[in-house]
Amino acid sequence: MKSYSTFSDADLIILLKHDDQYAYTEIFERYNEVLLRHAYRILTDKDEINDVVQDVFLTLWQKRSVLEFKVSLVSYLSISVRNRIFDLLSHKKIVLKYAASFNKFLIEGYNITDDEIRERELSKIIEREIDHLPSKMKQVFLMNKKDGLSYKEIAARLNITDQTAKQQVYKALKILKPKLDSFMSAFPFL
Repeated sequence: MKSYSTFSDADLIILLKHDDQYAYTEIFERYNEVLLRHAYRILTDKDEINDVVQDVFLTLWQKRSVLEFKVSLVSYLSISVRNRIFDLLSHKKIVLKYAASFNKFLIEGYNITDDEIRERELSKIIEREIDHLPSKMKQVFLMNKKDGLSYKEIAARLNITDQTAKQQVYKALKILKPKLDSFMSAFPFL
């Protein structure tokens, strides 16, 4: 068997583009810790850091045949991590804005005003979109986001791995984000 640890990044990229899983594994082992440290400079939540880096590596594998590397492999991966962090932070602002609106709605009750009607509509849309998630994904997502359970607690309750719980929440957010973004852009004053 080849010793992939001796290959240059350029050689690994070529092998990766030809679906070589060992080349992908070597890239992961070579740069995972570097990318985790890079993400830690901006984020402090370990789950978010791991999710961001995992997503970068997942995308690398999924798009391996079409990727064009105009910079070094480590630069490409670092830029990808930075961009995913910016996307995450942008998404957090939207979620916080929604959470504040939703909390106001819960506290103030059912006073019928235009804003509150829109808030209720947004709440219904979110609930409907969550209901459309696959059942296991929905269950894990609600346990994490609604019940506030950690990935470890979810894993213990459902007899799955922490990583599976993380992936289910991440996938749910990937599905929900575009749908909520389109609604939020239609009502920028929410």
